[in-house]
Amino acid sequence: MSKSERADQLRDRLNNELKRVSLDHCVKCTLCEQYCPVSPVTELFTGPKFVGPQAERFRNEVSVDHSVDYCSSCGTCTVVCPQGVKVAELNSLARAVMKAEHGMPVRDRLITQTTLMGRMMTPVAPIANAVLGNSLARNLMEKVVGVDKDAPMPTARSRTFRGWLRSRPRPTRQPTRGPVVFFHGCAGGYFEVEAAIKAVEVLEHIGFRVLVPKQGCCGLAEQSNGLFEQATDSVRSLVAQLRSAGEGLTIVSTAGSCAGMLKHEAHEILGLHDPELLDVGARTRDISEFLMELHDAGELPTDFKRIDLRVPYHQPCQVRSQGIGMPAADLLRLIPGIEVVESGSICCGIAGTYGLKKEKYEIAQAVGRSLFEMVADTNQGLVACDTETCRWQIEKSTGVRTVHPIVLLHQAYGLS
Repeated sequence: MSKSERADQLRDRLNNELKRVSLDHCVKCTLCEQYCPVSPVTELFTGPKFVGPQAERFRNEVSVDHSVDYCSSCGTCTVVCPQGVKVAELNSLARAVMKAEHGMPVRDRLITQTTLMGRMMTPVAPIANAVLGNSLARNLMEKVVGVDKDAPMPTARSRTFRGWLRSRPRPTRQPTRGPVVFFHGCAGGYFEVEAAIKAVEVLEHIGFRVLVPKQGCCGLAEQSNGLFEQATDSVRSLVAQLRSAGEGLTIVSTAGSCAGMLKHEAHEILGLHDPELLDVGARTRDISEFLMELHDAGELPTDFKRIDLRVPYHQPCQVRSQGIGMPAADLLRLIPGIEVVESGSICCGIAGTYGLKKEKYEIAQAVGRSLFEMVADTNQGLVACDTETCRWQIEKSTGVRTVHPIVLLHQAYGLS
């Protein structure tokens, strides 16, 4: 498909989306502007209402304005809109049209290949980490690729999650409940391996048989960078892999943003309405959401060991936009001795790959500044956060160890 054909196809989708959500529902109340984390810190982004429903009425065949590329896709504008206008989704589609018309930077293609990155870095993990920690190499990366020299990078591991699965001893504890499917995401497979391992051990500890099918990327990074065709292929492949584990089983995920892709972005932004995708999305639960559902049903063991610790907790925007409340904070409060301090921040700034980019790094830091200050004021050596890139952003910007909430639950069950 040529560049112009791809742009026309996306523009048609955008026009159809506009009709579906009806831009006339926007009453210019400016709530989306008030809650936007990006527009207050930079003049490069004029705000979700202006570049979204307001400007879209006048675009027609005219290319979208470049300022839409400075939307971080946090989804807050859609969440707060009292009229139900899908502002963030419209902006994501508009950005895809712009990139289809003007071309995709090589950098934006490279940083979406998380699975490939994990496969390449794992065999040479110490060398990869040394290179990513070297200022000369990072300066070169910034100049050649466009990834900011100070942006947070993942830590390569010498053992993948699937490597652990293959080599670990068979669990001695027999399941007392039925099976669940575990969805670890790319980062859980290669970079956040310990969090994925701890999640499986917690699920097995409370009686579940955990099934882990082979799984690739969900395509979220591709979608957020405007690579809709690649994202579509990725998420459809993942859906088939997760469905192969068994019909009707709950899918439990430690990858908060990737779960959101299955629940929301794949159909609301990519426009996919495959019955298989909708089925997988309906069965997917964030692990804290799943455990709190068990607790509310009186089925979660709460024989927790005491942990005397004040823990700043930040809920990522990509988890908040799923409309599931704040289950991780509620879960942590079940552990005796833990004091949870909610960040109150809309976004940490990283927004997946947004804050990695040279031209957006300072914006991302400005967006996250209030969160970083809150962490500095309240932490006792640990922060909890649900998604991987947000953890990397918080830890890099504050120097405070940042973990998935399941790590603390694993400790409270006496498994660490």
